[in-house]
Amino acid sequence: MVFDPRLSVLLYEPEIPQNTGNIARTCAATHTPLYLVEPLGFRITDKMLKRAGLDYWPHVRMKLFPDISTAQREIPHSRMIRFSAHAERPYYDFSFRRGDCLVFGPETRGLPGEFLVHEPENVVGIPIDRVRVRSLNLATSVGIALFEALRQLRR
Repeated sequence: MVFDPRLSVLLYEPEIPQNTGNIARTCAATHTPLYLVEPLGFRITDKMLKRAGLDYWPHVRMKLFPDISTAQREIPHSRMIRFSAHAERPYYDFSFRRGDCLVFGPETRGLPGEFLVHEPENVVGIPIDRVRVRSLNLATSVGIALFEALRQLRR
């Protein structure tokens, strides 16, 4: 299978190194750039981060940004697609486009409210039964979203 950099993933203030390492592995597998926005809840040299990413780190195109403003200026994408547990529109009813950046918030808080009111047409969610489960794991959510976007773009 041939991949090209049609998409990217941005983690805003990720907190758990194992999740970020797992997401990095998914990004390596799909040739998807990974952007991290500080502050991080761990050091980039954290052994749990490295362990979760296994020996795939040389294949991860990752960039660290000091803040979201810098990331938005420097990431050459047409749209920032923000994922939120509060979104009304499910990800599978959204039309992803080449160049989209999939944006996810920290594990314990999600994206700040101000991220969700700007361009609300680009805010989507992953529907789950919230009576039984508060949220999905961040790495699981990124995998669901990234593979749906890749599926749509292969057309």
